[in-house]
Amino acid sequence: MRVLLIGGGGREHALALGLAADPAVDHLIAAPGNPGIAAVAELRPVAVTDPAAVAALAVETGADLVVVGPEAPLVAGVADAVRAKGIACFGPSGAAAVLEGSKAFAKDVMNAAGVPTARSRTIEKADTPIGTALVAQALDEFGAPYVVKNDGLAAGKGVVVTDDRDAALAHAVACGRVVVEEYLAGPEVSLFVVTDGETAVPLLPAQDFKRVGDGDAGPNTGGMGAYAPLPWLPEGMVDEVMASVVEPTLAQMRERGTPFSGLLYVGLAITRHGPRVIEFNVRFGDPETQVVLALLETPLAGLLHAAATGTLAGHPPLRWRPGAAVTVVVAAAGYPGAVRGDDVITGAERPGVIHAGTARRASDDALVSAGGRVLSATGLGADLGAAREAAYALVDGIGLAGAHHRRDIAEAAAAGRISPPPR
Repeated sequence: MRVLLIGGGGREHALALGLAADPAVDHLIAAPGNPGIAAVAELRPVAVTDPAAVAALAVETGADLVVVGPEAPLVAGVADAVRAKGIACFGPSGAAAVLEGSKAFAKDVMNAAGVPTARSRTIEKADTPIGTALVAQALDEFGAPYVVKNDGLAAGKGVVVTDDRDAALAHAVACGRVVVEEYLAGPEVSLFVVTDGETAVPLLPAQDFKRVGDGDAGPNTGGMGAYAPLPWLPEGMVDEVMASVVEPTLAQMRERGTPFSGLLYVGLAITRHGPRVIEFNVRFGDPETQVVLALLETPLAGLLHAAATGTLAGHPPLRWRPGAAVTVVVAAAGYPGAVRGDDVITGAERPGVIHAGTARRASDDALVSAGGRVLSATGLGADLGAAREAAYALVDGIGLAGAHHRRDIAEAAAAGRISPPPR
């Protein structure tokens, strides 16, 4: 099988490792890829949000399967263009990808499907006097902590959760169209679901860490680390989420004439009333992908091809490696604000180090930083404690001037300090 992987971040490096390890894959192409992916795939240039360009590359490379990693190409309709060429593509249509492209649309689908989620208000023009007043009214209605979400794509940084009402209001005004929600109290869970639109198969639940600093301090980021599995998650919770969230959502998407196939990412809060949906994404999440795929023993390309070709019902049950995985993100100086680039990186060529924001400098071919989240280090172990040790040993071997990372990824879970609220 010839596979074309679209994207060039940490999620795509993790996907590339999984795809390259599948015995059915005899050639892997990544576009545009990154220096880490180059170790396992042929790199090709492409404008990832140009549907025609991606489809043409799929034809040129003779791809049997195209896997679209990031959200922006999916919302742009890349999967539609690839399928129009008769090539299997893992990823939702542009119409279905609006589940992530618009928070308001996702809320509408959830409400129509009866999915348990937070109460919310959508404000069309928060940057007008009337809109600002409506935001203020919604903030007062739901109370602190205040949750304000940019309606559109924001690379994982469009959400503000704060006790500062003025900051919440300012974020809304800066965004324009926003969704204001009530805060959902309880530990968060990320659940990836592979689906062909009819059949849905859950992967291992994971937990990520959005705040930049230890103890969940500081602003939201795209994610500073993750771990799996979740020893504190009640037995049967995944089955409950599949029945109350995933199946109704897929049914609602079919009813609307926009069936969803690909990867449905369900972001959850485990509240005292049970699981509640925080958000949907339409692709693998970063950095949770790094830990979930590290534990997946089932060949990845075969699984994604089954979803892309509508044959998931006939796919064998998933197999998982024993133990646990922890990933820690190493971020550039200044992240999540203005970041510094072109700093030389050392220690990034070891197994378990995933490249995200890296590049080769043209003048000397040095590996340098080229993004906010530069690398992640994924450790495996018999339990979370051992996996943490392995991950942080990798981190400590990375050299990058001004870099920062959290030291508490999976710490509370490894120590048994997380538990869902009683129902």
